[in-house]
Amino acid sequence: MAKPAPIYDLNVLLDVELPEETRESMLADIEAMIAEPGSIVSTHDWGRRKMAYEIDKKDEAEYHLIQFHGPRELLERLDRTLRITDGVLRYRIIKLAPGTPDPPDLRGGTSAPAAGVSASPSDDDDER
Repeated sequence: MAKPAPIYDLNVLLDVELPEETRESMLADIEAMIAEPGSIVSTHDWGRRKMAYEIDKKDEAEYHLIQFHGPRELLERLDRTLRITDGVLRYRIIKLAPGTPDPPDLRGGTSAPAAGVSASPSDDDDER
């Protein structure tokens, strides 16, 4: 039995100072590059977010996740292209392990608190 083709995650952080049309064009070019030899499984626009640390004196980026199948040559081409593309602050390509859950919807509304975490402050906080 043949192994299923691996799924890769491509996380891209784009410079928010670029015009919207430029960022959309960059994403379209990336998706076209992937779709040529591979196939896109899903795309996720996580929007504009504050970064954990500044990159080139910028503290915000537009986050995108593209999940795809593709050959090794595609990974090498993506790596080379994204490394030299102005406006791409950071990117990461990760091979997903089988059984990895779907990515979270970071654009959605409110999320439920994690198990064991109280949604409201405890009475102990008032006494301190």
